[in-house]
Amino acid sequence: MSPTQTLLPLSSTGFPWLSLLLLLLPLGAGITAIMPRREARWSALTTSLAALLISLMLVAGFSPDQPGFQFVERSPWMPSLNAWYFLGLDGISLLFLPAVTLLFSAAILASWNAIRRLPALYFALLLLLETAAIGVFCALDTLLFLLFWELSLLPLYFLISLWGQGAQRRYAAMKHTLYMLLGGIPVLLAFVLLALQHPDGLTFDYLQLLEIGHRHEWQQLIFFLLLGGFAVKLALFPVHSWLPVVALEGPAAVVATLVGLKLGAYGLIRFALPLAPGAAQEYQWLLIGLGMFSLLYGALAALGQGNLRRMLAFASISHVGLVVLGVGSFNEQGVQGAVFQLLNFSVIAGGLFLILGFIHQRLGSCDVLSLGGLSTSMPLLGGLFLLLGLASLGIPGTSGFPAELLLILGVMDENTGAGLLVLAGMVLSAAYFLILFRKAFWGPVRFEAVRDATDLLGHEKLVLLVFALVVLVFGFYPQGVLTFLEPATSGWLERVLMFE
Repeated sequence: MSPTQTLLPLSSTGFPWLSLLLLLLPLGAGITAIMPRREARWSALTTSLAALLISLMLVAGFSPDQPGFQFVERSPWMPSLNAWYFLGLDGISLLFLPAVTLLFSAAILASWNAIRRLPALYFALLLLLETAAIGVFCALDTLLFLLFWELSLLPLYFLISLWGQGAQRRYAAMKHTLYMLLGGIPVLLAFVLLALQHPDGLTFDYLQLLEIGHRHEWQQLIFFLLLGGFAVKLALFPVHSWLPVVALEGPAAVVATLVGLKLGAYGLIRFALPLAPGAAQEYQWLLIGLGMFSLLYGALAALGQGNLRRMLAFASISHVGLVVLGVGSFNEQGVQGAVFQLLNFSVIAGGLFLILGFIHQRLGSCDVLSLGGLSTSMPLLGGLFLLLGLASLGIPGTSGFPAELLLILGVMDENTGAGLLVLAGMVLSAAYFLILFRKAFWGPVRFEAVRDATDLLGHEKLVLLVFALVVLVFGFYPQGVLTFLEPATSGWLERVLMFE
């Protein structure tokens, strides 16, 4: 038995649930694209909710105590390249499926009355984007992963350029696409180089590549290629400049999926560190340095913003820095906190951006100078924005608290100086959020449009109340998440650190 088989046993239920999920979404997209507006909305929502139901069934059928990957599907894909249609889930990737499907269902509902032009195409593209995101978390063949990774670019380009809310939406779409293409090149090169190192011949099988991750001679190069490629998608400083532009110009529901699903962070955890563990340990200082700089830079930049959307974009960069610090700590608390925080992003960061979309629909702007007194006319919207904002600050009782506590403990255990900077970053986070919240939501109403604005509509209440419920449930019962994370992150650390 190979070392990887010992560490990563495979388990299949027989029924191809993951393939069903990946077939359902593009099929629903095709049906949605040819329907009239009203029927298109319902078709997209029904498809995404069905995907959410399947993902919850996968969570219910998952055995956290069983090591390795479950729900595995494997069949030949490109035999000449020894590439496989290879899918599976472990405790790290599992919970991202309900997070993805919940966020996209919310994005569809949030866009219910906002899309006037080509609504069928808009909702179909959202489902295709959801397909790509699901595929990223399921793929266990590096070429298959890269296929899903790149498949997200086309729907995102059209979603931003056609339905963006700013005058520079086409520029934002092009900038995002070019950045992502440039980020994909080093990832592809790293996977090809790694595939060539296997002693039995070319392979893109993730599990087989894990076997040679500690002993091939290209570790440093592969680590830097993967780190650079995933850093672009992650919007890690200094390759972050696409995110504030897209956040300001793109449709709010689409931006919510971008900031809520940190695919680059997942790539870092799943591929960059386990496939080059020696280099990852050697350059741990670089991970910690990038995390610290992004954390402080994003918080300071957010503090100077006068637009709520740009503030949240820079806040996302700051939170990404904290996640990288947690991963770079190479201990269980740090890694568990990092994955927990990534799951939080889907409901906290995603929910905050959806609320800004509701504000923009009513007032046509998210500039603080155009707001003021929003809580007077929209108390429910203001209260839910405050709740999600406090969750992003890690207030006890919200799901942000256990995630940030684990991150702080993990970082402090590894590097006291970095831990103190994390605490400083949290103070800055509270400052930028509370200052802009006070200016935008409290105080006297200065504009007639704000006074006449309506509070949340029925479908908007449903979206945000579900998000608020998730935040509170896992704030008071974090073990519901940690039950799945603890065995998986323990095995992940064993593989990364076993060759010290």
